[in-house]
Amino acid sequence: MPNSSSITQFLLLAFTDTRELQLLHFALFLGIYLAALLGNGLILSAVACDHSLHTPMYFSLLNLALLDLGSISTTLPKAMANALWDTRAISYAGCAAQILLFPFFIAVEYSLLTVMAYDRYVAICKPLHYGSLLGSRACAQMAAAAWGSGFLNAVLHTASTFSLPLCQGNVLDQFFCEIPHILKLSCSDSDYHREVGLIALSGCLAFGCFVFIVLSYVQILRTVLRMPSEQEQGWHKAFSTCLPHLAVVSLFVSTGMFAYLKAPSISSPALNLVVSFLYSVVPPAVNPLIYSMRNKELKEALRKLLQCARPQHR
Repeated sequence: MPNSSSITQFLLLAFTDTRELQLLHFALFLGIYLAALLGNGLILSAVACDHSLHTPMYFSLLNLALLDLGSISTTLPKAMANALWDTRAISYAGCAAQILLFPFFIAVEYSLLTVMAYDRYVAICKPLHYGSLLGSRACAQMAAAAWGSGFLNAVLHTASTFSLPLCQGNVLDQFFCEIPHILKLSCSDSDYHREVGLIALSGCLAFGCFVFIVLSYVQILRTVLRMPSEQEQGWHKAFSTCLPHLAVVSLFVSTGMFAYLKAPSISSPALNLVVSFLYSVVPPAVNPLIYSMRNKELKEALRKLLQCARPQHR
C-alpha cells in the first residue's frame, strides 16, 4: 500500500464507466454549471448595480451568490473534465485545493444564512431598531467574521487532514475530494481521532447556528401571527422575504444532514454519488431561482439590468 509521501494523485468515484453516459453526464454538468454561473452572475450584477438593493439583506444575498459560484466551481469543473476525458484522477494539489475550498465556501454560506435569519428577525420583530442594529458597518463586520471564521475552519481541517499518514490506497468513494473520504485512507488512529474531534466541534457550531435560525423564525412567526388582520400587506411582505430564505436553508440543511447522518446500512456508491451531487451541485444552481421567485425588488433590478444589456436599435 502507498503511504502519504508517495501519493501523487487520487482516484475519484466515476458516475459511470459507459462512454456514451460519460458524455451525457458531461453535457448535463455543463448545462448545470452554465445555469449556476448565469443565475448567480445576474444576482451579483443586479445587487451591485442597483442602489435600491444596497441593504443588509441584499448585501448578504450578494455574498451568497459569490459563495455559490465558488462552491460549484470547486467541484463540478473537475467532474466535467473527468467525464469528458474518461479519467478518474485528480492531482494531490488539486485534491488539497478541493479539501480547502469546498468546506470554506460551505462554512461561510451557512454563517451568512444565519446572519440573514437575524436580519429577517430584526426587520420584522424590531423594525424600529433595524437601522441601529444592522447598519452598513455592522453588516460588513458580520460578513468579515463569516469569511474569516470560514477560512480559519477550512485551513485547520485541511492541515489536519493532510498531516495524516495515508496507507489505505488512493481511491476515494466520492466524485470530489472530501475530508471524510480522505480519513478512510488513514492508518493513524490518534491523528484520525484528532480530525474527527475537529469535525465534531464544527458540527456543534453548525448545530448552534441551526438552533439560532429556528428560534429566529419562531419569533418571526409569533410576530406575524399577532399582526392585525387589516395589515394583510405586512403579512405578505414578511412571508415574501422569509420564504426564499427558509427554502434555501431547508435545502442546504436537509441534503447535508442526509449525506452525513444517513445510516451505514443504506449507504452505497451509487447513493453516495446522488446525495453528494444533491448537496454540492444542486443548491448553487437553484438558489438564484429561489431568491428571485417571490422577490419583486430583485425581479425589477434584473429586468433593468437585462434592458441595459440589450442592444439598442435606432
